Amino acid sequence: MLSLGLDLSERPVRAVVVHEGGEVLARVTGADEAEAVRHATQVRAPQIAGVAIFNDRKDSPVLAGIDAVTRCTPAAAVIAAEAWIGAARGARHAVCLYIGDEVFAGLLLDGRPWSGAHGRAGAAAWLALNPVERQDYRKLGSLAAEISAKGIARRLSWRIQAGDRSRVLDSAGGSLDAITGQLVFEGARAGDGVAISVVRDTAKYIGMAVATLAATIDPEVVVVAGSVAAADLMLEPVRQECARRLPPDAMSELRVEFSTLGPEAIAIGAAKLALTATSTAR
Repeated sequence: MLSLGLDLSERPVRAVVVHEGGEVLARVTGADEAEAVRHATQVRAPQIAGVAIFNDRKDSPVLAGIDAVTRCTPAAAVIAAEAWIGAARGARHAVCLYIGDEVFAGLLLDGRPWSGAHGRAGAAAWLALNPVERQDYRKLGSLAAEISAKGIARRLSWRIQAGDRSRVLDSAGGSLDAITGQLVFEGARAGDGVAISVVRDTAKYIGMAVATLAATIDPEVVVVAGSVAAADLMLEPVRQECARRLPPDAMSELRVEFSTLGPEAIAIGAAKLALTATSTAR
């Protein structure tokens, strides 16, 4: 059976067609969902679909030809993907900390995605890891204000405004507003001192968040995913910070990994949840 996975949680829209064995047969990034679905389904026609979205919007008319559509949260989707074919494969208890434009955590408890009593479990954006009181913390959440893609760009911009010199500003065409998280990572890879410092602080916050989630959930593995999951720059610093925050016995039994599924992780997970829902209904 083939499943279409559609990630509507961020822009651009991402769509994948996945075989029930876990092979991704098509992956498409589109300006809108109609374009993404059209191009993805040109390869193979899926029988079912999973849609990951934050709000409770009605199903899209572009999915009208699909036999069954499963709606899910991005958090449930991303942990489903990692437990299926990603870094949490085989785990019964796992956490996936997703960091991109949004920050959230997908939780897997005893082999099943868990959303809590009110659907708010995994609201990692609001983890309070800094005693400083800032206005953007109240609006975005403490952790999201620091480590989301925009939060990383904002911290580097503040450093430049405070007088630090960074080549990242040149890469952004001289505009502070044009600085992005990806430009900060590229600057760090190129040896820019301010960018390296911002990335180092980001890894510290992520490591603290991973340790907090691990201490709360006691998972086998915590996976960091999303556009901010720059493993080459942050995997070891995150592990080191996490080890500073947990007792040795807890750290020795915990795996901390960065996702290898790329930007389609949420779409892949949505497709998997649709497959699971169809199998359960049989």
